[in-house]
Amino acid sequence: MTIDIIGAGIGGLTTAIALEKKGLKVRVFEQSPELKPIGAGIILANNAMQVYSKLELKEVIEQSGNAISSINITNANLKPISKVDLAYFEQKHKVQNIAIHRGKLQQVLADQLRSTKIYLNHKLTDIIQNNGQYQLFFDGKEVSSQVVIGADGLNSVVRQKLFAGNSTRNANQLCWRGIANFDLPKTYTNELNEAWGKADRFGFVQIAPKKVYWYALKTKKASMNEFDNAKIGTYFSNYTPLVKDIIAATQQDQIHTSDIIDLKPTAIWHKDNVCLLGDAAHAATPNMGQGACQAIEDAYVLSECLANGLPNQAFQKFQKVRMNKAHQVVKTSWRLGKLAHLSNPFLIAFRNFAMKMAPKAVNRKQTEQLFTLARI
Repeated sequence: MTIDIIGAGIGGLTTAIALEKKGLKVRVFEQSPELKPIGAGIILANNAMQVYSKLELKEVIEQSGNAISSINITNANLKPISKVDLAYFEQKHKVQNIAIHRGKLQQVLADQLRSTKIYLNHKLTDIIQNNGQYQLFFDGKEVSSQVVIGADGLNSVVRQKLFAGNSTRNANQLCWRGIANFDLPKTYTNELNEAWGKADRFGFVQIAPKKVYWYALKTKKASMNEFDNAKIGTYFSNYTPLVKDIIAATQQDQIHTSDIIDLKPTAIWHKDNVCLLGDAAHAATPNMGQGACQAIEDAYVLSECLANGLPNQAFQKFQKVRMNKAHQVVKTSWRLGKLAHLSNPFLIAFRNFAMKMAPKAVNRKQTEQLFTLARI
């Protein structure tokens, strides 16, 4: 049996590694003509790093990124509103949270594959079930497949062709992501800081020496289709000078813009010998930093299921094990995005006060639930 994975992103490659370690035969099809170190940064939270520890990738990933021991929500002047100290979870699970360039992580994962071939320049255009097999169509090429895993992202072709009734949601927020050549003050070296303003926010984290990944979001108005990248600094001019300095240190070709969109939770992730994974199944807004982390958890659970059962049975178990947590992340992340973008000064003041007063035990319990891996 050959398992075909559509998409060589973080979820697809992690799944390929996990399946390969189980002794299963895998092929990966990727639409890009080459794997290049492009994109922005990513936070591999404790739950994702637990998976990579199980896959014996903990050390190489730690060496390729920067350890993060604190996640802080602040006001526009970087005065703390809420803080999650990750030291407890680092000690409990024996892994750190790692900030890393997404392209670097993708290359690290691709380099770990031994028997699996990545077929580049294979953009899936259609998939048809035929006599228990699947015909995959890639811009003129046709491949016969026995088992298909759709790890092809928010706009998954696998989902669109085989799973009806799914819809995306637009949060009406524009997001800029950038990589700056910048020397952060030492106090921020091992922290992720996200500053909340009025209907906007700005986050930054070090991913390597003198390399800072940052992201900025702003609520879109009905009359405004997009903002000008060259004017990002003016949009956040009321933030601390450090924010403006980070933006100013970023070259324009290192800034990527996108709308914030998620996938409305859907009840069906699999059909016969086809299964959706990661953003193709449960794309979330990035407000919890869990999009890729949940795909990595998917990879771990799915590989365990496939190693111990026939594909259709394995996919049923995978969905049963993973759906509740993944959907909870989607829902919580959506609500958090709305909370972060309040514009009424009185509501902002109340929100900030409530977050400051929240017991640390409550934050720890919520984080514990997020970082706990499923038992298979």
